[in-house]
Amino acid sequence: MKPRTAAAVTAGKAAAVVSRALGRGGGTALPGLVAERIDPQIVAHLGQQLVRGRVLVTGTNGKTTTSRILARILQEAGTPYLHNREGSNLMRGIASALLAAASPGGRLPHGRETLGLFETDEATLPHAARALQPGAIAFTNLFRDQLDRYGEVDTVASLWKEALSSTPKTATLVLNADDPSVADLATGWEGPIHWFGVDDEAFATQAAGATDARWCGSCGGTFAYTRRYFAHIGHWRCPGCGRERPEPQTSASAITLGLESASFEITGLGRVTLPLTGMYNVYNALAAVSLAKVLFLPAAAAVAGLASVQPAFGRQEVVELQGHKLRIMLCKNPAGANQVIRLLQAVDPGDGLHVAALLNDRFADGQDVSWTWDVDYELLRGRIAGCHVGGDRAEDMALRLKYAGWPAPRTVARTPGELLDSILANTPPGADVFVVPTYTAMLDLRRELARRGAASTFWR
Repeated sequence: MKPRTAAAVTAGKAAAVVSRALGRGGGTALPGLVAERIDPQIVAHLGQQLVRGRVLVTGTNGKTTTSRILARILQEAGTPYLHNREGSNLMRGIASALLAAASPGGRLPHGRETLGLFETDEATLPHAARALQPGAIAFTNLFRDQLDRYGEVDTVASLWKEALSSTPKTATLVLNADDPSVADLATGWEGPIHWFGVDDEAFATQAAGATDARWCGSCGGTFAYTRRYFAHIGHWRCPGCGRERPEPQTSASAITLGLESASFEITGLGRVTLPLTGMYNVYNALAAVSLAKVLFLPAAAAVAGLASVQPAFGRQEVVELQGHKLRIMLCKNPAGANQVIRLLQAVDPGDGLHVAALLNDRFADGQDVSWTWDVDYELLRGRIAGCHVGGDRAEDMALRLKYAGWPAPRTVARTPGELLDSILANTPPGADVFVVPTYTAMLDLRRELARRGAASTFWR
C-alpha cells in the first residue's frame, strides 16, 4: 500500500474516534473527508480489495431502503458484504464505510469474499462509478429534488450518463421500466440490463400529481399512459416515436397495502410480505430483488430478506414515546411527499389524523422550499384532528398548510424538543402521530428522541 494511502487510513480512523468521542456524529462522513484530503483516490484504493464485486444503488427516492433490503437478502444468503448502512452516500460517506472496515494497515479482512454495497447520491454517481468500477448499478427513479443543488431532472440524467461512460460495459444496469427518465439510460448502453416494474391494474390512477417526465427525450413528444401509478411512473408510451415501457424481467402484481406492511407477487418468488408499505416501497423491493437476481442469490434468501427487513431510520420508522406511536415518514420532494399523503388518505383513525410536518432548508434538504406547493396536502383537508409544524422553515410550512385547508397548528415549534412537548400535551392518549419531516429535520428530531431515550442514535 502506498504511503499516502496508509497515512489517509490512519488519519481517517483517528477522525472517526474523535468524532464519536466528542458526540459530533457517528463517524459516517468526517473520516472519509479527512482521508480524501490526504489521498483523493482512497475509495478506489480500498474498494479494489472487494474482489467479489461492487454494487451501487442510486436514484432520487428509495436508495436507502433498496440498499437496506438487499443487505438483508445478502445476510439471508450468507454472503459477506460491506455497506454504507447509515445512508452517508457522498464519496466521503463511502470512504468512511471502507475505512471503518479496514485494518489500521488499510487491508479489508476477507476482501476477496466480500461484496461492496454502496448507496450513492445522484450527483456523486460519476465519481463513485469511476472509483469503484461496479459490476451492477440500480437506478430506482428520477424525480425533481433539491433544485438549488441539482437543477432540473435533465441535469441529473446527464450526470448519470456521464457515470455510465466510465462504468465497465460488463456491468448490469438494473432499471425501473416504469420511469421513462430511467429507461432512457438504456439508450446506447451495450451491457446487460435487468428491468423491473409493476403490473397491477388495481393501483393505476388518473391523478398524476407532481410529474417530472412529461416529454420524450428522443423526439420531444408527450408521453401517454395506459396505467399510471404515481407522478410519471407507470406504463408509458411516446405516440411520436413509438418508444415505450420495456417489458420487465421482475415485476410485482396482486399488491395489497396495509398501514405497516405490503404483500404482492414477484416474478420468480411467488407471494412475498414486506414490513413496509406504500407503492414506492414495492418499487424499492423490486429493485433489491432484481439486484439479488443479478448477483445469483437464492430465491429463498430474497423471500426471507424481504419479510425480515427493518425500516431505515426515518423511513416508516415507528418510535414509541409516552404511549404514542410516532410514525416517521421522510418527505423530501413532491413525488415522495405525495405518496405519503396517499398513504395517510387510506388511514382510518376514526377521530381524525394527528400530523406533525417539519420543514428545513439546509444543504441536504435543498434551500428552495417552493416544492411544498407541489404536494397535494389538500387531499387531507377535513381529516386532520391535530396539526403541529416545526423546523427551520416552520412558518412556511404553516402557511402552506393554511392554504391547503388544514386547521391552525397547535404549535409552530422552534426546536424538536418544543415540537415533541406540544405533541405530548395536545394529542389524545394512545393516538398515533404521523411525522412528515424533511431529511435534516428528521435527523434533528431523532437526536431529540435519542436524548429522551426513545430512539437509538441514527448511525447505530
